[in-house]
Amino acid sequence: MANTNEKKGMLIDVQPLKSKQEVNELIEALGMSTNGLRDQLLFKLGISTGLRCGDLVALTVEQVKGKSSFKIREGKTKKERTVYLNSLMADIADYIDTLPIGTVYLFPSRKGDSHVSTTQAYRIIAKAGEMIGNSSIGTHTMRKTFGYTYYQATKDVATLMEIFNHSSQKITLRYIGITEESIENSIKSISFF
Repeated sequence: MANTNEKKGMLIDVQPLKSKQEVNELIEALGMSTNGLRDQLLFKLGISTGLRCGDLVALTVEQVKGKSSFKIREGKTKKERTVYLNSLMADIADYIDTLPIGTVYLFPSRKGDSHVSTTQAYRIIAKAGEMIGNSSIGTHTMRKTFGYTYYQATKDVATLMEIFNHSSQKITLRYIGITEESIENSIKSISFF
């Protein structure tokens, strides 16, 4: 998935973060912004749930407050999915405590009564990527990082394909950055007889 970098006019091949160190460096960079807590939570939710950016920014406080899971109808596919928040409940609660009473959206825009736009979310995440010297980071990095991490932990591409609503395992593996070389290396490491 490529994005155009508006500053340089070049195409960016957005990639997953493949190590906890990279993830933690980006979380730290996000925390340095004016809205650090918000930006960190947006990223943590993205890499922990695999939701598309459009679905993330449109989350409401009511959907997530005090909940370990919730159901969402994904914007792109219109399919219902359960999202699990167990590991983020404390972060969500701490962040919600900083919001003005009556705030509707979890990630409210400073302009008007809506939520942060996907374009603004991209700018936030790409800027943090630049801060850590990684120019292949965008909003899709969150979803791809979720997929890559899930796959590395479980090797369950069939379930990941279902989570992502992809039509084939090949699409899912290519999407999360499992290259032909890594597939070849994994096959070479197996003894069949």
